[in-house]
Amino acid sequence: MKPNEMMRRETHRGMHGLMAVCLVLALTGKMSASPAGGATTVEDVSRDAFTKPLANLEGERRSAFFVGNSFFNQNWVAAPASTTARDGLGPLFNTRSCSTCHFKDGRGASPEEGRPFTTALLRISIPGSDPHGGPLPDPIYGGQIQGQALPGVPAEAEVKVSYETISGTYSDGEAYTLRKPVYRMEHPGYGAPSPRLLMSARVAPAMIGLGLLEAVPEKALLDRVDPDDRDHDGISGRVNRVWDVGAKAMAVGRFGWKSEQPSISQQVAAAFQGDMSLTTALFPDENFTPGQEPCASLPNGGSPEVGGKVFDSVVYYSRTLAVPAARGSGDAEVRRGREVFNELRCAACHVPELTTGEWREFPELSGQTIHPYTDLLLHDLGEELDDGRPVFDASGREWRTPPLWGLGLVPKVNGHNTLLHDGRARGVAEAILWHGGEAGPSRDQFRSLPKADREALVRFIESL
Repeated sequence: MKPNEMMRRETHRGMHGLMAVCLVLALTGKMSASPAGGATTVEDVSRDAFTKPLANLEGERRSAFFVGNSFFNQNWVAAPASTTARDGLGPLFNTRSCSTCHFKDGRGASPEEGRPFTTALLRISIPGSDPHGGPLPDPIYGGQIQGQALPGVPAEAEVKVSYETISGTYSDGEAYTLRKPVYRMEHPGYGAPSPRLLMSARVAPAMIGLGLLEAVPEKALLDRVDPDDRDHDGISGRVNRVWDVGAKAMAVGRFGWKSEQPSISQQVAAAFQGDMSLTTALFPDENFTPGQEPCASLPNGGSPEVGGKVFDSVVYYSRTLAVPAARGSGDAEVRRGREVFNELRCAACHVPELTTGEWREFPELSGQTIHPYTDLLLHDLGEELDDGRPVFDASGREWRTPPLWGLGLVPKVNGHNTLLHDGRARGVAEAILWHGGEAGPSRDQFRSLPKADREALVRFIESL
């Protein structure tokens, strides 16, 4: 039997097994009646829950997933090197591989107080905008601080955080604390940055379900847009119009914490450039500024450093990572939590259900009814989360609604439970308590709930 035929038969056997498991679990009330990612959903609650290919990915297409996985996990090295397929790292960088930030394809943890960033990064800019309306880079340090460098050149800076404590109480008298991060740059390697520097930290989001979100038709996003709150429901979602580098035109953003990227391919290219200083066809320029002259003397890894095969494989991998099934729909507390979720109108932004369109290149992602709990739109979350740093049309107060699927598995996959764009929230309850602006009324209702209902809401969100 040919290897491809053997793989195809194994895949079919695996799919039949998955369907049987799903049927049993659905009948016993141990999983969501509607799998989170439609037919792409996988059954896994282990530490590897975020690492699986789409359940309906078969044959050579499934093999291509594992090729992409190998490139996603490989460490890049400085040029010149005998391993020409993975040289060109730096001269300034944050990490050596994609998987360092997205460990097991999951979430990065919040940075530790007083220690240099290793699991997060610091976006920077100065007031104003670039020619396409995006953030205006600092003239010396660019748009992101790289804390590591190759021998012979200084790193840009050490970024550290301290946390201020904010105390509060629920209506029933139970106390809680929140931690507000304050960031600083130490030991700048190329002189002082702009005195008007704008800073905003980011942790790496989970990689699951990105292809499904890319497959949601643009019209589905635009149909939910309500910038002037015409229906007077207090929710005014907006799209972020961003620069599509490949198309050389403005486009609807849907990836990144402020929807600043229009596609997975551009998100991947931006990460190669920003995090590892690796060039691609989309971003062919080295990632250092004229003010960082020592960097110009170091050799590069070719042009581009991430060739088409490697780049395409990482994009393919990013599109075909599966979402694990929701859990516990038969549990009474989870059911009550779903009711509270709807009563507090959380679903106005964290939309439970979307449908993907037809995508000829990815039939596995086409026509799927999915449950990501996002509208992929920008919402004003108030001054509590205002980072003061606009990104295209997104103000400092506006953030894209993050998907909630898989959230409850982050502690098992990544060993932490820190949430929001910078990891400041220690769990779901704190994340809710940070919501202001459009979400302020829902947050206030959450504070007023009986403890049992608060815990049920958290339990429901962690079951997704």
